[in-house]
Amino acid sequence: MTYIRFIKDYINKQPVTIPICVAEISKTIEKNYSLPLDKAAAATSVAIKRIMDQKAIPELRFYQKGIYYKTIETAFGEMGIDKEKLIAYKYIDHYQGYETGAGLLHKLGLTTQMPNERLIATNAARDCVRHDKKLNISFCPPKTEINKTNKAYMQILDAIEYLDKAPVDVEDPYLIIAEYIKKNDLKYEILLSIADTYYSPKTILQLAHTAGKLVGKNEVAS
Repeated sequence: MTYIRFIKDYINKQPVTIPICVAEISKTIEKNYSLPLDKAAAATSVAIKRIMDQKAIPELRFYQKGIYYKTIETAFGEMGIDKEKLIAYKYIDHYQGYETGAGLLHKLGLTTQMPNERLIATNAARDCVRHDKKLNISFCPPKTEINKTNKAYMQILDAIEYLDKAPVDVEDPYLIIAEYIKKNDLKYEILLSIADTYYSPKTILQLAHTAGKLVGKNEVAS
């Protein structure tokens, strides 16, 4: 099977509006044809350009460099790309990032106010806070590289750190955070170790205050 036929079959199997990423197709070509990744990427780029030029898949649309999607016509016009899936792919999936800031506090039930913009801490950010205008999100580098082991711990430490920066309007935010830590089986000794290395002394004190919320109930994680 030629590269073009293989890629056409791959694209045709993808659901409508889901991001179709050239990098992921290249990895599939690499695996199935035993090619070096750079040659697989080159073959993929040539194949997709030909597919687009020939309109071989009429419903295929270009979103931005390296990202395509399939659409269908509705009563309101063509369906666009699934932006939530795209945000996840670019900034969150594979333990590369998580939502932080005021949006995280809202999701945790610490504030009823919806933020104007979402903030993502992600390994994809290299130096400072930047804005993705097409997706209407901002992204920033994390305290340290996010991985499978530390992702959940860093996210809740971010929430603790952010308590003084957002309009928290619940009666006892530390109790809510303590209950979240317990529910998700997070360990206080790991939280303390990460906080001591990457967060401010104030965050460490806030973490201690959080731990104290469940002491009377003998519910602090061991």
